Amino acid sequence: MTKILLSTAYLPNIQYVRALIQNKTVVVEQYENFIKQSFRNRCTILASNGAMDLSIPIEKGCSKHLIRDTKISYSQHWQSQHWHAIVSAYNSSPYFEYFRDDLEAFFHKKYVFLWDFNTEINAQIFNILNIKTKISLSDDYIHEGNAEYTDLRNEIHPKKTQNPKHNYYDETPYPQVFDSVFGFTPNLSVIDMLFNIGSDAEKLLKSV
Repeated sequence: MTKILLSTAYLPNIQYVRALIQNKTVVVEQYENFIKQSFRNRCTILASNGAMDLSIPIEKGCSKHLIRDTKISYSQHWQSQHWHAIVSAYNSSPYFEYFRDDLEAFFHKKYVFLWDFNTEINAQIFNILNIKTKISLSDDYIHEGNAEYTDLRNEIHPKKTQNPKHNYYDETPYPQVFDSVFGFTPNLSVIDMLFNIGSDAEKLLKSV
């Protein structure tokens, strides 16, 4: 049985979390270089004007650094901006008030490294979703084509078109705050599902 190989991710999307929750063993790559314009520092939520990207700014020159050593830039007030966007998007969702305290603190604490921020906020989300998957870290850089792994590091990517049921991508609809305006929007950050359907998210993420 192959292992699932993932990158780190900021508020990971549903495809990422489905891969995580549907497998017993997952390895997260910690020895790759930071890759720009990927979900490593970007997530997508559904706001009143449609799908909205939130990106964590990275210090200049960090694209040549290992992902573990990639530093967050605080030249912009990105934490308050991101949290304000999340509140505006989900304040009227059924479960926002129930879960907001679990996440808000992460947007008030300054983290030096992107890796640490992602790891800690994701651990909170995975705990809420009751994910029991064993998550290991790579001991060295894992090269593409390694038959031991199903490599999703660059398959789950904002610029790659996915098909239903391909690499855990899924378009099963659930209620969303703005679905009367935009229809159902698939594969957003998992917080969209969490704030809209609460504990039912776990069941939907496990569905094959």
